[in-house]
Amino acid sequence: MDKDIIVAIISVICTALSAFAGIVVSARLTNFRLEQLEKKVDKHNNFAERIPVVEEKLKDYDRRIEVLENAHS
Repeated sequence: MDKDIIVAIISVICTALSAFAGIVVSARLTNFRLEQLEKKVDKHNNFAERIPVVEEKLKDYDRRIEVLENAHS
């Protein structure tokens, strides 16, 4: 085989390998970012579930304060 053909084949192989490696690294980074976003969404969902509970407790506290204020008036 001619040297030019061998160099061309090696170049094509190296280019293909580097492109594949770039795709793999990019996919890993994308997956990492998605995992981080999922964690943030989970935290937000947990917070959103707790808000109605806090609101209900505040209503109860308001009622108790009102009863205490009326008892002292």
